[in-house]
Amino acid sequence: MFVPDEIEETLEQALRRRMRNYNPEPSDKPFHARLLGEDRMALYSFIHSINTNFGTAIFERLAMQIAIGEFNEVELQRKVSGALSTEAQSEITRIINDLTASRTVPNHAAEMDRLRRYAQSGGRAEKKMPNADVFLVKGDTMFMIEMKTTKPNMGGFRAYKQDLLEWAAAVLYENPEADVRTIVALPYNPYAPRPYSRWTMRGMLDRGDQSQILVAEGFWNFLAGGKDIYQDLLDCFERVGIRMGNEIDAYFERFTQGR
Repeated sequence: MFVPDEIEETLEQALRRRMRNYNPEPSDKPFHARLLGEDRMALYSFIHSINTNFGTAIFERLAMQIAIGEFNEVELQRKVSGALSTEAQSEITRIINDLTASRTVPNHAAEMDRLRRYAQSGGRAEKKMPNADVFLVKGDTMFMIEMKTTKPNMGGFRAYKQDLLEWAAAVLYENPEADVRTIVALPYNPYAPRPYSRWTMRGMLDRGDQSQILVAEGFWNFLAGGKDIYQDLLDCFERVGIRMGNEIDAYFERFTQGR
């Protein structure tokens, strides 16, 4: 459930925790330092650490807070069984090869039907799978979400597709009748205000009624049960930034002293 005060408290705690625990790894860049200055390099290092830490420290926690109350079950870092059928494993390879060669277009429902047909055929295969960053259940539908904050290349989207299909195959191995949706989520659109249209995802992820990619407001509003909360969420970040402004400036002074 979207509760601004709780969202802002989570943000403040995460930022203070990062400032308290931040310990930059030694990295001598003599050319960069002489060109830009040691203070700017240190600030860059800290901001980079914040960027890489946003996924697990902030975005996942906010996703859980917003989804609670809107879904029957909400879990972060859900462990996925590594068991799937050998025939389903082979079908995953065929699906990806067909998409890569443009023999088919991405269609989540059709792909689930293909996997369901072979869900328990052949022997049992064991595959190490990544955890689902966000796991949700609403009614009879299970949602397994992989969150990304980068701009994936073609190889990245192919790897994501592999993860999504293997997650589904593992669920269907246990229950061939399960209704499972697998999704890649981007918490923000790096191309805004232009629509997210990364060419490398074309031909891999379904963007139709059962879209396999949710970006920015599409993701956060989905977690909120379809309510339009994206701008309100951005406002929470802005208020925390204003409220903690002096605290952040005081922290940054340690990097700028002596220039």
